[in-house]
Amino acid sequence: MIKGFKMKLFPGQEAEYERRHNLLWPEMKDMIHEHGGKNYTIFLDKETLTLFGYIEIEDEELWAKGADTAINRKWWDFMADIMETNPDNSPVAIDLKNVFHLD
Repeated sequence: MIKGFKMKLFPGQEAEYERRHNLLWPEMKDMIHEHGGKNYTIFLDKETLTLFGYIEIEDEELWAKGADTAINRKWWDFMADIMETNPDNSPVAIDLKNVFHLD
């Protein structure tokens, strides 16, 4: 299954967002894989500061369980100062509808 979603950075945080992801914690990488995620890519629209995420997941239910892991909550807290978040520090993420896919 393919998921697409968008998030939003705060102005001036582009380089910091990229830096933090280039140093992604090994525990976070493990959690993503353990919850069925692979081929995870995030793109940035520099004009709007919109982030577009793409990830392939094995199962929606398994993937959703990753949100409640301690390492994921720690990552959300770590990222909350540079992007739009919900009250629990999860990123404001809007799922996008898949309208076309070519293998």
